[in-house]
Amino acid sequence: MDRRHFNKLLAATSLAGLSRCAIAQSNDQRQRISAIIREYSAQGDHRTATDVDKLSGQWLADRITQMGVDASLHPFSINQVKVISAQLHWSGGVIEGVPAYDCNYTDGEGLQGSMGELNSGADIGVIMSAARGPVPGSIHAARMSGAHKAIVVVTDDSMPAQGTTVINADDFTDPFGPPVLHIPHYAWSDLKQAVDFGASARVVAHCERAPNTAVNVEARIRGSNSELSPMVIMTPRSGWWRCASERAGGIALFLEMMRAISLSNPQRDVYFTANSGHELGHLGLDQFIHNNPGLVENAHVWIHLGANFAAAGAAIFLQYSSEANRALTHKHLSPYGIQPAAETPISERPRGEARNIYDGSGEFISLLSQNPLFHHPDDTWPNAIDLPATLAWTRAFTALVVEISRQS
Repeated sequence: MDRRHFNKLLAATSLAGLSRCAIAQSNDQRQRISAIIREYSAQGDHRTATDVDKLSGQWLADRITQMGVDASLHPFSINQVKVISAQLHWSGGVIEGVPAYDCNYTDGEGLQGSMGELNSGADIGVIMSAARGPVPGSIHAARMSGAHKAIVVVTDDSMPAQGTTVINADDFTDPFGPPVLHIPHYAWSDLKQAVDFGASARVVAHCERAPNTAVNVEARIRGSNSELSPMVIMTPRSGWWRCASERAGGIALFLEMMRAISLSNPQRDVYFTANSGHELGHLGLDQFIHNNPGLVENAHVWIHLGANFAAAGAAIFLQYSSEANRALTHKHLSPYGIQPAAETPISERPRGEARNIYDGSGEFISLLSQNPLFHHPDDTWPNAIDLPATLAWTRAFTALVVEISRQS
């Protein structure tokens, strides 16, 4: 064999070896991400300060430790809502529901009165609504106005008939207005007739508040030059139900970023925080910011791994604090052939936890999406997940944060 032929063969063999290595690494990553989403989904409902939420926090800390990164649990106090009874009693029977977590409540007997559309003269205002969008704003206004003794929010009919979607309790620490009860829509056609007729019903939203503790899960990877402003990577880790696509995708990406940065010799320090209290007005992030004064405005950039990017049927939208952050993000999307369906205008207050950073004049890049099962109990592994899309966005955003961590 001549040298030229030998060199070609050697090159081909090397490329084949590299290809096999890349495929193996890709398969390993797919397995890691699948395992995280599957395990998180199987743990149960992830409401803040519940036993599931606390066990899930320890599970995440253990996962971090297994990568060789030190993890810590940071508790914070809340007045947890304990639901005793949450029901709508009407001529068609009894419908079990979920109360709002930032309203006033009834006693065990509940409130009796006439039903009617929201903002009518009825005692009980009834409306169908998704958990996100323009309608929750009208519900908030009706709560503020005191137009009804109670409000019933029927899950939007785009959702499965069984199961209740719940609107986030942004005013958890300052509850207001009449009792609010979320219910599924399986009986909507008959209930709507009763509402139109002004029929009588009874709303029970019997709850108590009790002191409890929730935890944030935090870690820090030190860079070679700690004088550089740090990067912060944050993701919420709590929610109303099992939240496979809403929350677990962000947790899986959070861990992949941590793994990659720990192996990449970062220049700057990188803080990681996975926060409870998301559905209660971002309580955990507020606590993290309180514990790290000056970090919002002084960090080089905050990376927000928000809701739903792992969802089947997701429509990704991105948010940035500057055109420079937008350009850097798009640089890393192109190799994977992905683009957001929409972007929040840079001058506009963003959604999700990125708004906390915006309000504090910090720099941020934020990844979120729409979700056909948003805040619904059916958001579970595997049916709610688009794994190939999740992998593409994970690889792009992991490359993005590795570059930022190595910038001097």
